[in-house]
Amino acid sequence: MSSYRLRSFSHWLLALFLTFTAVGQVAAQDAATVSKEGVTPGATAAAAPAAAAGSAAGATDAGAVAAGDALFKGNCAQCHAVNDVVVGPALAGIDKRRPLPWIIKWVKNSSKVVASGDEYAVKLFNQYQKQQMPSFALSDAEITSIVAYVKSEEGKGGKTPTAQGQPTADSGQTAAAGDDAAGSGKYINVVLIVLIVVLIVLVVTLVIIANIMKDVLRGRKDLDGRDVEILDQKTDWMGVLKSGWFKGVVGTLFVLVVLYESIQGIMAVGLSQGYQPAQPIAFSHKLHAGEHQINCAYCHTSVYKSKSANIPSANICMNCHSQIKTTSPEIKKIYRAIQRQQPIQWVRIHNLPDLAYFNHSQHTQVGGIECQTCHGPIQNMDVVYQYSALTMGWCINCHRETPLNTKGNGYYDNLVKLHNEANAGAPFTVSSNGGTECSKCHY
Repeated sequence: MSSYRLRSFSHWLLALFLTFTAVGQVAAQDAATVSKEGVTPGATAAAAPAAAAGSAAGATDAGAVAAGDALFKGNCAQCHAVNDVVVGPALAGIDKRRPLPWIIKWVKNSSKVVASGDEYAVKLFNQYQKQQMPSFALSDAEITSIVAYVKSEEGKGGKTPTAQGQPTADSGQTAAAGDDAAGSGKYINVVLIVLIVVLIVLVVTLVIIANIMKDVLRGRKDLDGRDVEILDQKTDWMGVLKSGWFKGVVGTLFVLVVLYESIQGIMAVGLSQGYQPAQPIAFSHKLHAGEHQINCAYCHTSVYKSKSANIPSANICMNCHSQIKTTSPEIKKIYRAIQRQQPIQWVRIHNLPDLAYFNHSQHTQVGGIECQTCHGPIQNMDVVYQYSALTMGWCINCHRETPLNTKGNGYYDNLVKLHNEANAGAPFTVSSNGGTECSKCHY
């Protein structure tokens, strides 16, 4: 009987350890729903099938809301909040102010909607100091899921927008869109710490109880030989370390770890997402493109008409800085380069392999893609870093998700007709036009 009690304590210890380990893993998985790089366009399309079929008002499916939550935090939260004004307007009630098709067009290419003369779009554009919203390569289902998420969050803190879509917040409001996400992360960290502390206390308590019971049992005279043997037994750690099964387990784990790290290393060859080198001159895109709203094409003059988006020459800088901040230490570096007739040695950040062909004008001029689609929130970067993966899979996924604007272009009429007959009305995307063929990028 005594030996049974001792064995039960070891079982309790093992059960508690496994339970708390499982709880910790679940909490850690919940905390890691949104990564730094955001949500890749198209990555959550499968999570929101119900959202694509219904209107925004009816899209309350839990899967659609969850997908919208991840997409919102990865793509929208830098400029928008649901119930508060941040950089752009509060989004609460957007499904009542504008129909869903209009919202989809706006998210995919707001500049085009403004250029079309849409009264609401022009008014919104002027109201927010003509700050251009970047285009997003999101599918209709993904945008619908974002609207579903916004609808589910309406009225949860912050100021509620009025019927005209204008929030009642005062002009000094500076609410951060990421507070909810940060709060959730802190909460989960606290829960994990509490669970670890409780586990340690329980383990120590059980060890103490086990030792006390051993001492009590040693004082009993009715124990048989088997019980005494169990009480006095000691673990032969050297025997365990020298055993064949232990060496096999350690060897297997070692091989698996080396194999995993090798595969990860091989897969990461040529990838430099997050690369953020120091530049010879501290140029801030946040100051120039963000605060002063200088158009990208003013400095990168060939972005709409050439294969490459050129690095601006020093004379473009001097268009302004011959009169502005002429004594700044960083501006003096530009003067020094001009005097020495030497180019500024900027460090290249975005670099595709030579085997891949990419044309900026094809994407910006013909496709109407905004700079932020690939380069991320460049207007918020003091020091530029590589925002997107720029892998072949990343590009192909974008081609599969990005619809082509074929209206008014007779070249596409027969292609669209054949496509619709074969694909039951599925969107005519870049991929539908041969955008995933090998020879498009490799020839």
